[in-house]
Amino acid sequence: MMKRLRQFAVAATCLAGIGLASAAPAAAEDYTREEIEQIIHAYLMDHPEVIIEAVRALEARQQAEAQEQQRQTLVTLRPDIVDGPSTMVAGNPDGDITLVEFFDYRCGYCKRVAPSIMTLVEADPGLRLAMMEFPILGEQSVYAARAALASVEQNRYWEMHAALINFRGDFTEETIRAIAVSVGLDDDKLIADMASPEIDAVINRNYELAQALQINGTPAFIIGSQVVPGAISLEALQQLIADERQG
Repeated sequence: MMKRLRQFAVAATCLAGIGLASAAPAAAEDYTREEIEQIIHAYLMDHPEVIIEAVRALEARQQAEAQEQQRQTLVTLRPDIVDGPSTMVAGNPDGDITLVEFFDYRCGYCKRVAPSIMTLVEADPGLRLAMMEFPILGEQSVYAARAALASVEQNRYWEMHAALINFRGDFTEETIRAIAVSVGLDDDKLIADMASPEIDAVINRNYELAQALQINGTPAFIIGSQVVPGAISLEALQQLIADERQG
C-alpha cells in the first residue's frame, strides 16, 4: 500500500504541469500553493483514468529496470552459479544446455515440480542440471540441505536429493538416517559429515547468489539470461530449453 501511495504521489506531481497548463495561460509562479493543489485535485477528479495510467506506466518501467538489473547481475555471476563450488550437478555434466534450480526440500512447490525435473534429466541427454541448495523454510530445511551436501562424500548426492525431495514429513536425525540407509549411504558417516564447515560455506554462498539475483522464493530457475520463478510445468521447462537451444 505504501508503495502504491508513493507511486501515486509521483504521478500526481507529474500531472501538476498538465493541470496548470490546462487551467489558464498564466505562469506557474502566478499561482499560490493552495490554488495549485485545487487545480491538480480538480483535474484528477475530472480525469481519474490518468493517474491509473501513470501508476501502471511507472510500475512497468520499474519492473523493466529491475529485470534488466537482474539480467546484468546474472551475466556477472553466471560462472559461480553454473559451475561454482556451491553448485551440485546432475544430468550430463558436459551438456549443451544448463538449467539451474534453486530449491528447498520443505517447499511444496519444489516437490510438485520435482517429477518434471526428473523427467527432463532422464529424457534429455544434453541437459546439465545445476542444483542450488537454498534452504529458506526453517531449521529443518537447513538440516535436510546439510544431509544432501554431506552425501557428496559418498558419491550419492543425486540419490539423496531425489529421496529428500520426495519425502513427506519432518526432517529429523531419525528420518535423515532412514533416508540415507534407503539410498545406500553409511548413516553414521553422513551425520558426521553434516557438521563440515565446507557445507556452511556452500549454503551461505547460495544465499548470497540468490540475494544478488533477487531470488526470494523456491523453486526458481535460471536458463540462459532468464530467471524464472515458480513451479512451472514440464512443458514450460521443455520450451525454455528448446528456446535456449535455438539461441
